[in-house]
Amino acid sequence: MSAILEIQNVSKIYGGVKALQNIQLLVPQGQWLAVMGPSGSGKTTLMNIIGCLDTPTSGRVIMDGLDLGSLSHSGLTAIRRESIGLIFQEFHLISYLTALENVMVAQYYHSLVDENEALEALAGVGLKERAKHLPRQLSGGEQQRVCIARALINHPKVILADEPTGNLDETNERLVMFILHRLHKQGSTIIMVTHAPDVAAHAERIIVLEHGRLASDRENNPVVSQPSEQKSADSRAEELNQNQKSEESFLAGTMAAV
Repeated sequence: MSAILEIQNVSKIYGGVKALQNIQLLVPQGQWLAVMGPSGSGKTTLMNIIGCLDTPTSGRVIMDGLDLGSLSHSGLTAIRRESIGLIFQEFHLISYLTALENVMVAQYYHSLVDENEALEALAGVGLKERAKHLPRQLSGGEQQRVCIARALINHPKVILADEPTGNLDETNERLVMFILHRLHKQGSTIIMVTHAPDVAAHAERIIVLEHGRLASDRENNPVVSQPSEQKSADSRAEELNQNQKSEESFLAGTMAAV
């Protein structure tokens, strides 16, 4: 299997602090990789370099055969826009735009906007009926699913997920992991930072960073996604909608008790 990402002796130094030290990593196309490690281990620095949000002090990063070190700032922006789908823990949705418009923003920076395609992306994460809602009208789980739809709208080669379940309850964590399993089965390459062993257990491979160094790198037998991938698209959509309704009911009850 060909490599989608090669990291060759990458180091990053901030004011004398060695955030990364001689990292070497090869990620095959279609692999699901989890990146773990304690706070300050270099996880975020590594993700920022892979996501073209930062550049290494030394070493090379090659994505799909292209040496990112040879690119200008605008070239890195183009790679980030066209080849990488970013899923953030904090969502980073634009507060005055609807869920649909937040997805379409990513289209705008890539090519021409297509409302029907954006609606299909929201339908894929069970949110077609919430397309006209503003972020403040959506629960945390729904906002994360909008973030996933936005990340996928331009069909990226690599999905970078930074603590994608960090702000979610158990129900929404299962739902987001189910969506990531579906994407992986469709051939997506996923690189996911997480501090949670139960979330990392979904990946095919787990690496651990410590003090900016690669401390371990092991293959993993991933947990089986739930709900079952054998269900029809209609059944999956219905399950997403049921989870959404349960979440809304829970939130309504919580607000009523305040």
